[in-house]
Amino acid sequence: MSGPIGSNILSHSGIVAETAAGLNWVSTVVTASTVTVEAGNGYWINTTSNACTITLPASAEAGDNIVIVDFARTWGTNSVTLDSNGLKFQGNDDTYTVEYTTDGQSVNLIFSDSTKGWIPLEDDVVAEAPAAPKGAIFAFGYTGSATNISNVVNSSGVVGSDVTGVGTARWELAATNFGSSGEAIFGYGTLGGTNVQSVSNKVSNLGVVSTDTNGVGTARRALSAVGYGGDKAIFAWGINGSDESSNLSNKVNNSGVIASDGTGVGDASQARAGCTYGSGGTAIFAFGEPIDNTANVQRNLVSNSGVIASDTNSANGTRRYWLAAAAYGTDKGIFAYGTDNEGTNHSIKNLVSNTGVIAADVTGVGTGRQSLEAAGYGGDKAIFGFGVIGSTNQNVTNLVSNNGTVASDVAGVGTARRKLGGTSIG
Repeated sequence: MSGPIGSNILSHSGIVAETAAGLNWVSTVVTASTVTVEAGNGYWINTTSNACTITLPASAEAGDNIVIVDFARTWGTNSVTLDSNGLKFQGNDDTYTVEYTTDGQSVNLIFSDSTKGWIPLEDDVVAEAPAAPKGAIFAFGYTGSATNISNVVNSSGVVGSDVTGVGTARWELAATNFGSSGEAIFGYGTLGGTNVQSVSNKVSNLGVVSTDTNGVGTARRALSAVGYGGDKAIFAWGINGSDESSNLSNKVNNSGVIASDGTGVGDASQARAGCTYGSGGTAIFAFGEPIDNTANVQRNLVSNSGVIASDTNSANGTRRYWLAAAAYGTDKGIFAYGTDNEGTNHSIKNLVSNTGVIAADVTGVGTGRQSLEAAGYGGDKAIFGFGVIGSTNQNVTNLVSNNGTVASDVAGVGTARRKLGGTSIG
């Protein structure tokens, strides 16, 4: 074939296909590290020498079309990142990272509307999606008295130094992420004894903790929280102001607003843990106190609409409470550590499959301790941190790989404490 191609692109099938409204190909190959593109154009992006950030138009109309192509088959070495410049990308805010990392890739973008924004009509070889949360945060807890300090975890699992706290200092609270921008929320807890709280604090996707929001729902402590549905969350279980275990739950919408009490499901319990699993926005709560006289571990699955299922038993796992849990590997989960009714601290882990099945115990994963927390980071890994051994607070951490392997202890950064909260952000 000879001559310029003006209104066509080469699709991944090798067929030259007509594009909307007659695309104009910009003749100058882009080699810079940044470029701002315009609707109606196609661009050759050469990343041989450096990665490139492509800024999309700040305003767009339905049907606007932009195509970008890997000119030198080097996107796998130096990637291309799209900045949607305030508009949505596949329904997500532009706080998310949209990165293309495959040699020879091309992306055909069409603007839909303000709700969904730019949508890849074609992005051959790999269908990229906004990146998963990259960091994490530990906050609040008990040092010998209540604290509201926080520690942000970066995308490599490194725990940052203490940040002076915002919000009511408390412990025995819970935390989870919500929304499409990687935000999080800490909720409930105690100031001591029966002085339980229904206060919440939102957290930005950079780990900035907001001031108190007066709580909704029954004040309680020793509860758990988990995300569901991809952008919402739920607080559940705990101990109320009468020092009684509860099975109440409170949903959190994708703006971080906590709903009033939901009807309780399952046995009242406390000091449980929860994490997401699978690829459809589902979650699991498991373990916890009280522990009955059976050999089974109580679990409650959570649907992608936030419905908590009735109690079921797992034949696997040592019964314990004040443990922690997090997602790893994009679709699985891990429960680890905790204590039992005899006061023995455990260094056990139990992996959770992508169908919510709890696996048998694996022992010897770092120093046994209780009242710690866990969070996902880096999109597919997790971190366990802090806790207590006997009466000595800890700031030890243990990283979890994307295949569920728990690493040995890392000497802690930040103030040693227990009964804190932790969650993904970013």
